[in-house]
Amino acid sequence: MAREQQERNSGTELGRFLRARRTEVSPEEVGLKAGPGMRRTPGLRREELATLAGVSIDYYARLERGRESHPSPAVLDALAHALRLGETEHKHLHDLGLRAARRLSPNQSVPSRSVDPGTDFLLEHLRPFPARVLSRTMDLLACNPGGLRTLTGIERWPVEQRNIARYVFLHPMARELFPDWEVMTRGCVARLRALAGTDPDAPDLTELVDELRLKSPEFTQLWESYDVKAFAQGSKTMQHPEVGTLTLHYQSLLIEGTPGHRLVTYYALPGTPDYDAVVLLDQADQDRGATSAEQHPG
Repeated sequence: MAREQQERNSGTELGRFLRARRTEVSPEEVGLKAGPGMRRTPGLRREELATLAGVSIDYYARLERGRESHPSPAVLDALAHALRLGETEHKHLHDLGLRAARRLSPNQSVPSRSVDPGTDFLLEHLRPFPARVLSRTMDLLACNPGGLRTLTGIERWPVEQRNIARYVFLHPMARELFPDWEVMTRGCVARLRALAGTDPDAPDLTELVDELRLKSPEFTQLWESYDVKAFAQGSKTMQHPEVGTLTLHYQSLLIEGTPGHRLVTYYALPGTPDYDAVVLLDQADQDRGATSAEQHPG
């Protein structure tokens, strides 16, 4: 056990990602016989994955341990195919391989939190639909009334602490609000993992990850699974204390010309109970001037 923990803590992000994904693939899934006896670790062995990818066992072991830092795109493609990675995971693997090969220096600057007036205007005119602007690490940068009120209790946090991942893992009301809390947590971690593939030492990312690893065992477990799947559209069901069960569709769109900001909008068809509920949430706070000042820290 101590050796396994040491191996998990060693190497590079590329090696740790490969190791995590290797444990998620069973021999049967890739047409191999599991063989007799108890397997020491779940998933594929190193030699099995190396054979499937068409590389030497020694080369793959060095790659996983961080002693090989120049994987070719062809090798990364072969590993992705052997591990049955999806499109997002495949791209993440290439991002990690590119960083390892070029030894890219991390970007130590923290992206701006400012939201331009045009985006503020758009948030206001998306009402009554809840809408938020999130940073690349899911900080809540701006929102309209519904965008705030659909995160029950977050308004009691200081503006600079409002973050979707922090809310999902640490706010006491999050588990009650989201019936699919486990799905929410996986999505949050996957988005942060994807960012770690391209800018792992970014101050805004490392500060948030360090905090969540310290305060949430659930986050730590998911973080070490190296899942990078994320969803930009779909539906979300909430058990909201003010309007009851609420199911909304959502879209997540990158805002051009900004450092990783995303506009997330929730919507429901007019004439449905869900639409009536978002109208109620939008109108609940009549003091719009105070709300705007609170939501837009600048």
